[in-house]
Order: sequence, then structure tokens, then C-alpha cells
Amino acid sequence: MEDSGLLDAVLPEFSSQHPGYVIKVIAVGSGEALALAERGDADIVISHSPAAEERFMAAGHGRARTPIMANDFVLVGPAEDPARVQGASITAALAAVAAARAPFVSRADDSGTHARERALWRDAGIDPSGEWYMQIGQGMGEALRIASERAGYTISDRATYLALSHALYLNVLVEGDEGLRNVYSVITTSRGRNHAGADSLATWLAGSAGQQRIGAFGADDFERSLFEPLAPRD
Repeated sequence: MEDSGLLDAVLPEFSSQHPGYVIKVIAVGSGEALALAERGDADIVISHSPAAEERFMAAGHGRARTPIMANDFVLVGPAEDPARVQGASITAALAAVAAARAPFVSRADDSGTHARERALWRDAGIDPSGEWYMQIGQGMGEALRIASERAGYTISDRATYLALSHALYLNVLVEGDEGLRNVYSVITTSRGRNHAGADSLATWLAGSAGQQRIGAFGADDFERSLFEPLAPRD
């Protein structure tokens, strides 16, 4: 959400409508965000790691969890496509990348994207390792930059890829698989210090005003929304 520019496009409108609240954004992967919230260091979390979110809620760390938007993951790589993955299923594509030992960049940062990447490798029956599998411990923008520089592959959310694509030598090679759908949820936290502010922001994001802003994001630049708004509550 940070690398794509969505937060800068959406949050100022909430702030203008709710001047009593100041939003401080900590842009980290979903795993780290949930860990911050578990420690009481976040009032609200937007995450896209469903299994981790379910564990978080089951442990009593969250008060409410609401899906607010979705996009999809894509496998991107160089136009030359040395592993010959274009148009394949995602599991077949990952198997081809591993067999070719083509450079693959993993965020390796416990983010929602990293969690999905690891699940997709498991689905393909592969435990990736070796010099070709680069674990960088950094965010999506940096993973895309390194993949572009190394003529390698990576899994990205479509929004960040499109937002940065003008500076990348990467193409979308695999898309559309059911396993690539990417749902984001807003969670109000149990140990947060400002329940009222968190509830106001969560309600706004899930309501018509926030959903309209989410649905409009990217349309002017890419002729399509970068995020699919899910049904508003109001």
C-alpha cells in the first residue's frame, strides 16, 4: 500500500473529515505489522496475510477484522523469460524457475506477499534454496528493483508493480490463477491506545467514502483501479 501510493491517495480525505485524529503510518510487512499490534504499538492494522490474521484474531489481539479491498499477485520477470514461464500456471512456472535456476527474488520479510510466495512454493512441491534464490529481507519496491537489475523473477502485488513499472525491465508473465487473489483486511487492535480513532478509520475505510477512494485509485494513470473495493457497510 505504501509503495503503490494508495495511502497517500486515501488517508488525507479521512483526515480532512476527522480533524481530531492524526494518523501515523508505519509501513512494514503484514507479519511485522501484526507483531507491532500484538505488543500494543498499533491501533489499527491493514494486512493481507489471511492465515496470520486468523491466528491474530483467535489469540484475542484484534477486536474486529473487515475485508476492505483486493487485488492480485503476479509473477513478473524479464521479457526474455529464460525459464519459459509465460502463460503457465503459477505452480508450473515456479517449478520451471527452480529447474532453470533462474534468479528469483524473495522478499523474505514475513510480509503477506512473502507468506503467499512460500505457500505457492509449497504447492509446487519445492523448497527453494541456492544462489539463484535471493532472500533480501526488504519490501516490494526493493524486490522489484533487484529483480529488474538481475533479470530475475519475483512475485509482486499488481498495484506496486504497475506503480513502479516505468522504471522496471520486468513484464507480467503469470497472472489470473485462483491462488493469486490478494485480499486486504482492516483490523482494530485490542491493545491499541486509541480505540475510538481506530474504529473511526476502520468504519470509514469499509464505508462508501473510503471504498470510493480505494476504487478510484490508479484509474487516471492506468485506466483501471489498482485495488478492487469490497462491499461497503453503509
